Amino acid sequence: MEYRQLGASGLRVPVLSFGTATFGGGNDFFKAWGSTQVDEATRLVNLCLDAGVNLFDTANVYSKGISEEILGKAIVGLRNKVLISTKATFPMSDETNDFGSSRINLVKSAEESLKRMNVDHIDIYHMHGFDANTPVEETLKALDNLVQSGKVRYIACSNFSGWHLMKSLSVSERYGWSRYIAHQAYYSLLNRDFEWELMPLGIDQNVGTIVWSPLSAGRLGGKYKRNQPLPANARVTQGGSPVPGEVFSDEVFYNVLDVLDEIAAETGKSVAQVSLNWLLQRPTISNIIIGARNEEQLKQNLGAVGWNLTLKQVKRLDAVSEVPPIYPYWHQRQFPMLNAAPKLY
Repeated sequence: MEYRQLGASGLRVPVLSFGTATFGGGNDFFKAWGSTQVDEATRLVNLCLDAGVNLFDTANVYSKGISEEILGKAIVGLRNKVLISTKATFPMSDETNDFGSSRINLVKSAEESLKRMNVDHIDIYHMHGFDANTPVEETLKALDNLVQSGKVRYIACSNFSGWHLMKSLSVSERYGWSRYIAHQAYYSLLNRDFEWELMPLGIDQNVGTIVWSPLSAGRLGGKYKRNQPLPANARVTQGGSPVPGEVFSDEVFYNVLDVLDEIAAETGKSVAQVSLNWLLQRPTISNIIIGARNEEQLKQNLGAVGWNLTLKQVKRLDAVSEVPPIYPYWHQRQFPMLNAAPKLY
C-alpha cells in the first residue's frame, strides 16, 4: 500500500481509505448504500488492515450515529492500528442548535462521536459542509480548542467552495489556529469540476484532497452499460446516490463507460479499478475513500493500487471525460500563459 503526506501536516495516510456509510442502514437512503452490521464490519476492517488500509471514514450523520457505533465495535482492540475520520455540521435532529458549525454544536458533536465510537480522540475531524450562518472565526476557534484538548488531532473540511476554504485558511493563519489540512471532495471521471478551482487552490495552499464517491455512487463500478437497462440492485436505482445524475449528461456518461471498458480489457483490470487508478494520478489527491457492501466488493476496490495506467490511457480518459468549464474558467483557459497551475503530466 502506498502512503502519502496529507496536506501541510506530518500525517501519512494510505492512498485508499474505507468509507463506512454502508454500516448500519439506518434509513431508506442509507439502506441503499448498505446495511453492514458488526460481524461483517469487523471482517471488512481486518481485511483492510491486512491490505495496509488503516484509515476509516465515517460521519455522525451516517444512519444518525449508527455507522460510528458499528465502527467503534469493529475496531475494539485495534485503536492503535487505525486512523479515524469523522464529520459534523449536517442536522442530527430537528432540535435547535443540533446542526451547523457553531461552537455549541461542534463541542457536543465531537463528544458524542467519541462516545459512540468508544475512543478518546478523533484523528481527522471534518466539517461536513460550510455553515454560512456561523462566523468562520467561531468555527475555527472551537476546532482549535478541540485540538488543544487532545480530542482531535487534525481538522479538515468537506464540500467547501474555493472561497469558503480560502477564507478559512486565512483566518487560521491570522490567529495561529489549527488549519484545514485536507478537503474531502467529490471528484470522478464523470465530474471534473474539482479541477477548475479547488485543485489549483489545493496545490497553492498545500491542502490534500480526500475523494468521496470516486465511482460516482457506483456508476463507474462496472454494472452500467450502454443500451442496457439500469441494474435494479444499484445504489442509484434504489435512491441512495449522493450525486445527482443531472450534473453530467448521458452522452458523457456512456462515452466515458465505453473508453473504460476498452482500457479495462487492455489492462486486465475492472472498470472500477481503472476509474480509481485514474484518480490516484491526479494532483493533490492524497486519499480515495472506497466503500463496499461485502468482502468481494472490497477486494475488487483494493486492486486499484500497485499498478498504473499508461500516460496514453490516462489521456484517453481525460479526453472523453472533458466538459466545458463554467465562467470564469472558460475565459481563463484562453490565456494559458496566465495560468500558474502545473500541467497534469
